[in-house]
Amino acid sequence: MSGAGRIERIAGSRAGVAMVTLALILLPFVLTQVGTSWVRILNFALLYVLLALGLNIVVGFAGLLDLGYIAFYAVGAYVYALLAGPQFGLHLPFWIILPIGALVAALFGVLLGAPTLKLRGDYIAMVTLGFGEIIRIFLNNLSQPFNLTNGPQGLARLDPLRLGEFDFSTRQEIAGFDFSGPMKTYYLLVLVAIAIIVITLRLQNSRIGRAWEAVREDETAARAMGINTTRIKLLAFAMGASFGGVAGGIFSSIQGFISPESFVLHESIIVVAMVVLGGMGNIPGVVLGALLLSFAPEVLRWTVTPVQEALFGRMLIEPEVIRILLYGFALVLIMHFRPAGLLPSAVRKRELEATRA
Repeated sequence: MSGAGRIERIAGSRAGVAMVTLALILLPFVLTQVGTSWVRILNFALLYVLLALGLNIVVGFAGLLDLGYIAFYAVGAYVYALLAGPQFGLHLPFWIILPIGALVAALFGVLLGAPTLKLRGDYIAMVTLGFGEIIRIFLNNLSQPFNLTNGPQGLARLDPLRLGEFDFSTRQEIAGFDFSGPMKTYYLLVLVAIAIIVITLRLQNSRIGRAWEAVREDETAARAMGINTTRIKLLAFAMGASFGGVAGGIFSSIQGFISPESFVLHESIIVVAMVVLGGMGNIPGVVLGALLLSFAPEVLRWTVTPVQEALFGRMLIEPEVIRILLYGFALVLIMHFRPAGLLPSAVRKRELEATRA
């Protein structure tokens, strides 16, 4: 490439980054004009982006099906609730709690990965599904004889995210910036999402990422090449779980209240669908899948009721039923015409082409 061409490419990439940055800054102000609730919906969409990026490491990079991923989200959420709430009166700052939540979630990821090392396909799906349900049931019952999670009643009055000086003797923030409120939370989530995307891109292009790809393609061949498949699988579970732990901690701070009902199997299935729909192993595709499946139900909720009233004059079918039907039908169509996802990775695309040939 000539010097002029290289300069044009750099200038073009910088212009693209500047446009994306400007769009991210202005997006909440645009959504506020449509409705104040849309910024909060956008925040939850970004939480799903964090979860989908974490699950993509396990499913997309390492090829390990995980149907209990929401358990790590729950672990991170409860770590934050216990360390930043009235349950034990600790009220630690979030910049201490979020790393702790990530580490505890990573430990649970290793605990899940250890018994699944020799399993593949449907068997690993069943084990991970059971793990997710076990975590939820434990959270629902750890109120006796020692009240840890307050059972099905959940934990309330959790501290919002604050950034400032912390007095450990009184366990209070002396001064700092409060991230409470949808607008402030949005910018924090964007920064966290960008950081996780950068980490994931670096992992994908590293020796670890290539080892994950080798295990995904052929575990026996990867072992023959000298790759420690046991360690690589555990690392995938731990790394993916840590991202879920961070997302869970932020979720607790946004809600101010959590209960086991926030971490049901349905949530795990949604995150898996986001990864598969966007394109397993492709980071932009996973982000796109998470955003689409987060906003699509809300857009349908916003449009189905007035359309049905305009056409029929009265509610023949419950709007929620129509919304779920349209949502499922759209997923079926997309996966029929784009089986590799909306933005599949190059490797995944080649695999499907070879299968069809």
